[in-house]
Amino acid sequence: MSATTPTVRQAGPEGPEGPPGHVARNTAIFSIATAFSRVAGLGREILAADYFGTSRGASAFTIAFLVPNLVANLFANAALSAAFVPVFSDLLQQGKKREAFRLASTLLWIMLIALSVITAFFILLAGTIVPLFLGPALDGVNGVAVLLSQILFPVILLLGLTSLLVGVLQSYDRFTIPAIAPAVWNLVIIGLVIYLRPRYVNSHHGIEAYAIAILIATGVQLLMAMFALAQIDFRLAFHIDWHDPRVRQVFVLMLPVTIGLGIVNLDQLINSAFGGLVKTNPAGGAPRAIDQAFRIYMLPQGMFSVAVATVLFPTLSRMAARRDPAAMRRAVAIGMRQINLMLIPASAFLMVLTTPVVRLIYQHGVFGRNSTHLVSIALFWFAFSLPFGGLNLLLTRTFFALKRPWIPTGLAAINMIVDIILSLSLYKPLGIAGLVIGTFAANVVMTGLLLRRLRLGFNGRLEGRQTLMITARILVASIIMAAAAWGAWRALDAALGSSIPGQLVAVGAAAAVGGFIYVRAVLRMNIPEAFQVQRMFLSRLRRA
Repeated sequence: MSATTPTVRQAGPEGPEGPPGHVARNTAIFSIATAFSRVAGLGREILAADYFGTSRGASAFTIAFLVPNLVANLFANAALSAAFVPVFSDLLQQGKKREAFRLASTLLWIMLIALSVITAFFILLAGTIVPLFLGPALDGVNGVAVLLSQILFPVILLLGLTSLLVGVLQSYDRFTIPAIAPAVWNLVIIGLVIYLRPRYVNSHHGIEAYAIAILIATGVQLLMAMFALAQIDFRLAFHIDWHDPRVRQVFVLMLPVTIGLGIVNLDQLINSAFGGLVKTNPAGGAPRAIDQAFRIYMLPQGMFSVAVATVLFPTLSRMAARRDPAAMRRAVAIGMRQINLMLIPASAFLMVLTTPVVRLIYQHGVFGRNSTHLVSIALFWFAFSLPFGGLNLLLTRTFFALKRPWIPTGLAAINMIVDIILSLSLYKPLGIAGLVIGTFAANVVMTGLLLRRLRLGFNGRLEGRQTLMITARILVASIIMAAAAWGAWRALDAALGSSIPGQLVAVGAAAAVGGFIYVRAVLRMNIPEAFQVQRMFLSRLRRA
């Protein structure tokens, strides 16, 4: 994106953009499927908490999984997809379907070769790499952390190939399989952990079974993406076209995206690595507690902001290819307001009911009150970060669609510096809270910098005044909702006690009461995005 608004030119042949309203429909489909996926993921986390708690072995697993996951994001996964989709969509927009498929095939084989080498490299050097991320609080679990990482490192290869195939599907506005694949991933893990854990139960509560289940489930995701490609008649060529200039274009775009997304993903690794320095009860429980809080944080994040950003990304890429800044400006502004409409109330709800939510979800089996306390501290501060994280995802994808990935990359570096400085300054006096406050502050800074740079690119026009006014109304409605939800929970909790059914009724009723009041409030305040959601919901009910 240049510092000035691009000149509008006549659009080329239409790509797979679909009729008007397709973005809203796809967002709804993706949100519903992602909601199911997140619920399944929550079930996986409940099972893991029941079996492994916040033990040192569980923290060793958390770090062992974060390392290959970070590498996957650096060399593939979201980085590859973010660089590939704009180029692939541009070819489809120009009616060059054959060239688009040839590009995808070439990249697939290059990634297969490169990621196989990277995977083998990290498996061989796991004994040197993984201990670097284990703090003094995790002394004694180096061996199991290394073993777990060696089991999990092949995920790098599988995720890289899956990301490329999902990029093709998204370019064709095929979101259903990519959206439900994570749910299948979680369900496969749950089944395999239940089946495999008794065979490893004498070693750190059977944590190895968890790693094996994740590896197998990731392979299942790849098979699902391959099946979905058959529905759009994708033809995989068995050769590499080294002379295709677009291959170089993808990798040139991928370099800053890789750095930028890698920096962003370092936040979670920083929290877990520094968590190894925090003294907790149980000992060494901070990395696992932060990770478990992050899983709850990602439930609304995945249902709403990930859905909006994922569905808008190929659409924004096509708008950028057509040089249509007015449409892009409008789409980004609406996307921001939709994210705020959903995530600000979710943030408020988690703030006022942090401990009841954590206790209901996790406090079973070996996961006791001390573990609930640790996770609640992390979740409370993650809740503040919720809307900012959602906006960052959308704004970053906007720069990727414009093929200007170095901008968010540079800003992400600032984000990481802020996170590290604050985390190092606050972890001693504030413990877990200090680490997550660092992440929250970094996200706020990132949002401000992204908005400022994007407004410059659009000559200062990003519907900022309208977005600010609507966000203020959303904030007022969210405060009312949070107060009502807390009051409902307080009354029911006092009446029903601490049994699991009692907790379920109290938290569920609080969510229902708060949700009802929030919906009434945003409609009464005439928030346009609320009416958009209402019309879409009523339309689907009538068709059903």
